[in-house]
Amino acid sequence: MLRAMVIGFGSIGMRHVRLLEGLDVETAVVSRRNVDVPKVYSTINAAISDWQPDYVVVASKTQEHLKDFQALAEAGFDGTVIMEKPLFDHATDLPEHTFKQTFVAYNLRFHPVLQRFKELLEDTEPYAVHAYVGQYLPDWRPDANYRNSYSAKKAEGGGVLRDLSHELDYLNWILKGWTRLTAAGGHLSNLEIDSDDVFSVLFESHRCPVVSVQLNYLDSTVRREVLALTDQGSIRADLVKGTVEFANETGTFKTELFQCGRDDTYISQHSAAMAEDDDFLCTLDQGLDVLRFIDAAETAAVERIWIAA
Repeated sequence: MLRAMVIGFGSIGMRHVRLLEGLDVETAVVSRRNVDVPKVYSTINAAISDWQPDYVVVASKTQEHLKDFQALAEAGFDGTVIMEKPLFDHATDLPEHTFKQTFVAYNLRFHPVLQRFKELLEDTEPYAVHAYVGQYLPDWRPDANYRNSYSAKKAEGGGVLRDLSHELDYLNWILKGWTRLTAAGGHLSNLEIDSDDVFSVLFESHRCPVVSVQLNYLDSTVRREVLALTDQGSIRADLVKGTVEFANETGTFKTELFQCGRDDTYISQHSAAMAEDDDFLCTLDQGLDVLRFIDAAETAAVERIWIAA
């Protein structure tokens, strides 16, 4: 039987453990805290030596990802690794490792709405694409004080550019990578946080000359959508409503509805990674490119310049 190990046991780590066990995968945890699971280790090295997993999920805090990646490499792990997003807190050189495969957990790629949007866009010439994601941060986790969340703390990888980087990943995935960008944003609201709460990025990609994305912690309505204007009409995907609308040049509209449960994209992602089916998975190089995009956007916003990839 396949053995898995999850590093970190916060809310996302707990979810990974629950879902892996639901897939009949024996799962151990690495955590410095006392946690109520059958197999728990205090260090990565001890877990690799004793548990000998085939599959590792890094679900620690973003600023700890690089350290955990290094520890796995030094422990001689040679199986498959999936890193929670974003890969690290900044773009950096990768430590030497012998991992069989490494992926980044941009599970939104497995959402049926986004997959349908990608499919419809493939046979078109996109002129412009605009993505938007927003939700009021204090409403994200109603049972917790938003000021104490990692989202509120820049040092822990919070802020919309990293926290909501699904949009940055899927736009670069679908549109074949960015070529240059400029950006505006930062901590602009009265939220009691030190991370960025609004960012807009304008960029050019290999497939599309005009791409824009806005990310924020401020929208009182939960929204996650993307619009493409193409030579064959418009395509609009709404990941909250589960709809894809598209129109041809005659003006005929069609709406398709998709169902997607809260855990479905995570389950599909784990199943694909363990089966080594990487058609939709985010590769290590793609995850690094998202970090380069984020670093460039932050620099562009401060210096008010365009930056080439």
